[in-house]
Amino acid sequence: MKKDVYILAVETSCDETSIAIVKNGNKIVSDVILTQMDVHANYGGVVPEIASRMHTENITMVLEQTLKQTDITMEDIDAIAVTYAPGLLGALLVGIEFAKTLSYVYNKPLIKVNHLIGHIYASIFENEFKFPMLAVVVSGGHTELVVMKDDYDFEMLGSTMDDAIGEAYDKVARVLGIPYPGGPGVEAAAAKGKPTYELPKPVDDDTYNFSYSGLKSSIINLVNKEKSHNNEIRKEDLACSFQVAAVDEVARKLDLALKNYDIKNVVVAGGVSANQYLRSELKKVTDKHKANLYVPSLRYCTDNAAMIGAAAYPLYKRQEFTNLALNAVSHADIIN
Repeated sequence: MKKDVYILAVETSCDETSIAIVKNGNKIVSDVILTQMDVHANYGGVVPEIASRMHTENITMVLEQTLKQTDITMEDIDAIAVTYAPGLLGALLVGIEFAKTLSYVYNKPLIKVNHLIGHIYASIFENEFKFPMLAVVVSGGHTELVVMKDDYDFEMLGSTMDDAIGEAYDKVARVLGIPYPGGPGVEAAAAKGKPTYELPKPVDDDTYNFSYSGLKSSIINLVNKEKSHNNEIRKEDLACSFQVAAVDEVARKLDLALKNYDIKNVVVAGGVSANQYLRSELKKVTDKHKANLYVPSLRYCTDNAAMIGAAAYPLYKRQEFTNLALNAVSHADIIN
């Protein structure tokens, strides 16, 4: 009988300290996510130095809690996986050094995982991947459209030329006076409003690229103009208008890709995949093309170690291990 493979995964790329044990790449045996959101909310956003310090303080406790959830011991683990890129450099280093220590002490192979690829694999716990797939990556730092021909076989179709969609949500939230975390706050405000403000379509062409800087700037200019004339800003309507324009950008590009590629499976990845309006609009596109839409459960839309364990499994099968010289990389996309 083929032996089950248990991978212990570590994720510390931003402000979640998370460790999980994943069986055979698609079953979560145990997972713990310790968020720092309430702490960073006091500063209106993530403070890298505080994030790193809190990871250091909490990571051993998170491991203990992860192991307590199951009868599996460190001796039963087949490999250690860790996020090495992209993310906050100091935060990444905490997780990497912890994973390297576990690898050395328990003599387990070490697997490095790209955080963005991890987000793609977050859907595998509830959906069997069928290749080829189109991956729509929507997060705070990235907006990308990628063809996935097989495990770890990627072709980049397009990416953002400036701001990412999640970054735009956060910046618009600040302009509208919506507290951190901005994305969910804008979504909540938008649900109460109507798209009454006329905003530009960012990249209305036949490429697969995205742009959110102009959309963000148009809202900033609009708010400043209205304030200078002492006009009331209808916050919910403006949030709704922004969200419609921002999500339409993703839906249009996905529609174009499905027209031009014979692909019937779409996976949505990244923190913005939790946005219910985005999910509903992308579902309309995939239904139009009779394609399958894979989205992770809400718990696994944001940063978590389970997705890192899932993304590590194909690398484990290929025996693609790294060594203890592994270092953090703050900026990277899916291809590198």
